[in-house]
Amino acid sequence: MRARGVVAALSAVALLAGVTACGSDAGDGGGNPRSFAELKRWGFSDWDRWAQRHGFRNPAVAGVWSAETMDQAPPQQPAPAPEAPPSVSAAPASSAAPSPSGAPSPSAAGSPSPSAGGSPPAVAAQPVPRPYTSYPASGKVFLTAPNGGTGQCSATVVADPAHPGHSNLVWTAAHCVHGGKGGDWYKNLVFVPAYNSSGAASDHHRATLAEVAPLGQWWADKVITSPLWTTEGTRGGDAANQYDFAVMKVRGPEGESRSLEEVLGTAVPVWFDAPREQLAIQAWGYPALAPFDGQELERCDSGRPGSRSFDAARPAMLVIGCTMTAGASGGGWFADGPDGRQRLVSNTSIGTQAHTALNGPYLEGVARQALDYISRK
Repeated sequence: MRARGVVAALSAVALLAGVTACGSDAGDGGGNPRSFAELKRWGFSDWDRWAQRHGFRNPAVAGVWSAETMDQAPPQQPAPAPEAPPSVSAAPASSAAPSPSGAPSPSAAGSPSPSAGGSPPAVAAQPVPRPYTSYPASGKVFLTAPNGGTGQCSATVVADPAHPGHSNLVWTAAHCVHGGKGGDWYKNLVFVPAYNSSGAASDHHRATLAEVAPLGQWWADKVITSPLWTTEGTRGGDAANQYDFAVMKVRGPEGESRSLEEVLGTAVPVWFDAPREQLAIQAWGYPALAPFDGQELERCDSGRPGSRSFDAARPAMLVIGCTMTAGASGGGWFADGPDGRQRLVSNTSIGTQAHTALNGPYLEGVARQALDYISRK
């Protein structure tokens, strides 16, 4: 892999919207919650006040992202998680094929039972068959850090509860949009669905912008994540990663009047409070550290997740066996919902030093209200 520019490790901004029926005047001088318990009591007005005080500005700049600059952007990568064993081991992987609808189809083989302790078995990432436009809900996010460096992550188009069939919402990791504690929002945030669908840029071959972005570049207008990330997020695996997710609202290329979902023909519903013991997870992403190069969409059929917690007061993270590396951050984790439809249940947050496992936030009430907030705005 050729040398790439350096960017500060992706520590994400999280604006989670823990909306309740009525608002609260609580919070510190910057509008941040003073505790996780306080965040869970926030109402819509609290989230709106937070967003106003921590405004995100991302004007589209022509020519910032060429095929070459996207290829050279290094992956966002916080420090790996500690190698502590999760409380439940993951299930064996399946050989399920991806779904042409745009949402993956994991369905782990067999009915493995959980076991106490131990790490989930490593699951080798498998290349997703081309063209990627067959499942365009997956793509890449590119960003510019305040210091001028660039970065790349993975992401998923998700359904908009307030605008069914017309979603412009993209789910990724908080560390892909914000620098965390002491940091700021990243700039030039853009989503590229079905990146390098044809393989024209594989092995870092020179390609045209139309070849690597066959469905266009979609600039972020708004971003929401958890204040717990913006106030606590660091380069190491810690409690802030238990809320390492973000939602971007994007707009289309000039002259495109349709929504992102209308252009792609798909958007993945988010499954909040999903029963851990019933999940058979498949993770998707564009890993960019060796042996991967960021040009290929990969998946891990990881089966039942384990769990990992840095702070017992917060929902434990999901843990799966997977060999994907940095660059997969923000990529979607999918499982069959009660209706049999594929749903997003988490996103890649942190991995292990040996690249044998990935950790993702458990999406519950706070994440639900984050999505609801940006949808309503």
